[in-house]
Amino acid sequence: MLDRRQALGLATLALMSPGLALAGEPEPETLRLWPGAAPGSEGVIVTPEVVERSTDPAFHDRIAKHTRDPLLTVVRPVQPNGVSMLLVPGGGYRWAVVDKEGMDCARVFAAMGYTCYVLRYRLPADGWAAGPDAPLQDAQRALRLVRSHAVAEGRHADRTVVLGASAGGHLAGLLGARRDATYAPVDAADAHSHRPDALILLYPVATLTDPHAHAGSRRELLGETSAPDQIAAYSLEQMDWAGAAPTFLLHAMDDTAVPVENSLMLSTTLRQAEVPVEVHLFEEGGHGFGIRLIEGRPAAVWPDLVQGWLGRREL
Repeated sequence: MLDRRQALGLATLALMSPGLALAGEPEPETLRLWPGAAPGSEGVIVTPEVVERSTDPAFHDRIAKHTRDPLLTVVRPVQPNGVSMLLVPGGGYRWAVVDKEGMDCARVFAAMGYTCYVLRYRLPADGWAAGPDAPLQDAQRALRLVRSHAVAEGRHADRTVVLGASAGGHLAGLLGARRDATYAPVDAADAHSHRPDALILLYPVATLTDPHAHAGSRRELLGETSAPDQIAAYSLEQMDWAGAAPTFLLHAMDDTAVPVENSLMLSTTLRQAEVPVEVHLFEEGGHGFGIRLIEGRPAAVWPDLVQGWLGRREL
């Protein structure tokens, strides 16, 4: 098993490689979520695009826009611990980041032994019939596929955790709270549960209510104007979390994009629902720090905190 310093070293190498793979290694495998077109694709005319935002050749900072064929990218550990991890990156529901909260984090957790799957999901404003539930359809399908592959590869389906960040934290939270399936079954994988066994939310978009909402995420998810009942229906802190999986929350107090009140409000709801919850708040860190942007600062310990928390649950 690699230690934390080695894991971060692997992540740094990954950031410097031109593709998704580590230097000298083959590209990781990818899995299509849907056997055919994604649900409700009639009339969708957007063109998929992956954009490199970094101007520094030392690292990638890619985003996926207008995804039509959602997928999972698999990052496998050298020494598997038997636990699967689905990673749901952020992007304000305007895009899904590829590296910062996706591949970068996956490589660190794969070095700890987790078999990681990074989700590239559809976006709600691209014309899908399910509207705000289109990303959730992908997330539910992804979790079921991860469990299906876990069983086929000798891991236990009930040792599957979900890590979501920012708007991806909102989407992961919907996975944790929503009991209803958002699409009709398409194959045997859909016999598996679409709810996590443990949930890790980094600086999550939780509430869509003012004054603490992330306005961009709310706009992309629900439109420029939305009724109060619709806002409430997609605000995590107003959902029924009874029976949900143990949840880990992490936030920086100086986050000006998604205020820390999002995690505080959600933690109150979780406690009221008697869901086991652990909360870590850091004085500084801002928003969207992932792995690379937090190096050398107190919040850089967050992967170790997650690993310890999961370990106490035998995950």
